[in-house]
Amino acid sequence: MGDSVEKEGVSAASSMFSDEELNEISGSKRGLDYIEVTCGCTSHRYGDAVGRLRVFINGDLEISCECTSGCQEDKLTPAAFEKHSGRETARKWKSNVWVIKKGSKVPLFKTVLLKYYEQALKETNKSSLRSQKGRPCHRDEFVRCTKCNKSRRFHLTSKEECRIHHDASVDANWKCSDLPFDNISCEDDEERASRRVYRGCSRSQTCSGCTTCVCFGCDLCRFSDCDCQTCTDFTRNAKP
Repeated sequence: MGDSVEKEGVSAASSMFSDEELNEISGSKRGLDYIEVTCGCTSHRYGDAVGRLRVFINGDLEISCECTSGCQEDKLTPAAFEKHSGRETARKWKSNVWVIKKGSKVPLFKTVLLKYYEQALKETNKSSLRSQKGRPCHRDEFVRCTKCNKSRRFHLTSKEECRIHHDASVDANWKCSDLPFDNISCEDDEERASRRVYRGCSRSQTCSGCTTCVCFGCDLCRFSDCDCQTCTDFTRNAKP
């Protein structure tokens, strides 16, 4: 809503963002432990898919899709909502999922709404790094583009980087243009084979895979919101 923020009682959400920060964002509403706003994602083929984004104080992001009156998709992650909308250049949800601010569509990464998500992400990365003492680290991995057939390097030093690699590795149609941050196209040269042997192992620079640099599953590289068999098995078997 443009001029006021609808409130549902005094709650933890009251301290998340100021009224000034939310007044310009359409559909702003405070729940018990979340902020809710109108959001959307645009597909060149299908048009706008609109939903309701909930931002929780613990950093979780959930979207209830309202693309059609009969849509039953609820509690979607932004990445899942982006895919559900039919967005052609998926896997860039921070740029592709938008809110309405002052009457214009504004990408999430240009708003204050990712503040708690980013804080939770940093804490997860710090916790994972602390817990990795004596445990395997994550060496660099490569994924081959289905369009140009060139291998592209992925660094796995944070949970976000691990997620980008994970999604690329399970995407049967992954292309260079799907990389969300690096400006790499199919026209760029492939990394030389002599360079690809250096993958970040702390034990040996040219290690081809050992117990130090190969991880078989941890909180950094497995994801509870992913329905692939690897993540599902890890989440199911992980100790509480």
